[in-house]
Amino acid sequence: MALTEGFDAAIAQVRAAFAEHASPRLLLRAPQASDLDAVFELHADPICTRCSTSATLGRRDEAQALLQGWLDHWQTHGFGYWVISARAQPDVVIGFGGVMHKTIDGVSGPYLYFRFRPQAWGQGFASEMALQALTLSFSALQQAHVLAIVLPANTPSRKTLERIGMLLKSALADVPGQAPSLVYELSAERFAGLPKVQPQPTPFGA
Repeated sequence: MALTEGFDAAIAQVRAAFAEHASPRLLLRAPQASDLDAVFELHADPICTRCSTSATLGRRDEAQALLQGWLDHWQTHGFGYWVISARAQPDVVIGFGGVMHKTIDGVSGPYLYFRFRPQAWGQGFASEMALQALTLSFSALQQAHVLAIVLPANTPSRKTLERIGMLLKSALADVPGQAPSLVYELSAERFAGLPKVQPQPTPFGA
């Protein structure tokens, strides 16, 4: 019982740090079942997934499964991907992103992810959200490193990852029929030494 209570307390502490967070221009919150429409709209938009067509959703039940996976991760770990909105329009969902623990092709760890509506591109929102996620990953979660996976052709996302200090680590063949994905990594030690300034926005990307 004591072990269970201690685990629950730790999850609650992590959730308190992650569940409702904010940056200078963004509001970041845990997802809810009512976010299904926004999840489907964004992930079914071929413009949003232009660099990763395999990620384009064609049915609402696919979006439901995706969202349920996010909700389950929050329930189990106390953190996960955020629903993102601008402070100026808090009721409008402009994207999703954050960190989730995953194992991809045998490589386990917290993975950074972001996807924004085209209207939100070119304003540095992905970098702003990512810096919040990285800060909490290294402080609240005490992670030694954070990973990110991106297709080679996704130049805007690669530039965003590099601008926040992530380094290319390796490649892995995770999507059949496509070029191997690139794995980026940022260590807690490297992050601690980086200047805490907002990177420049990425053209044609978030």
